[in-house]
Amino acid sequence: MASVQDTVFDIIAKEANIDRGRITPQATLKDLEIQSLDVVQIIFEIEDHFKINMPDHDPTLDTGSLSQLVEAVEKLVAAKDAPAA
Repeated sequence: MASVQDTVFDIIAKEANIDRGRITPQATLKDLEIQSLDVVQIIFEIEDHFKINMPDHDPTLDTGSLSQLVEAVEKLVAAKDAPAA
């Protein structure tokens, strides 16, 4: 099974039509010159794939590193999969 990071990076590469090799944990969406419309599509694809809801208007989305994005997705997936109290 692919890791969350691999899946997120694959989604970014596909939706932004960029080489997967350019995508690193330290990169930001801004570094990769991903347009805002593509960012929206990337978020939709991540939400759909993992069956999660990303917070609206996350201020670190464009400026934070991709490792921060992956961490956020991992937390949301873990919270979704956790048994209800």
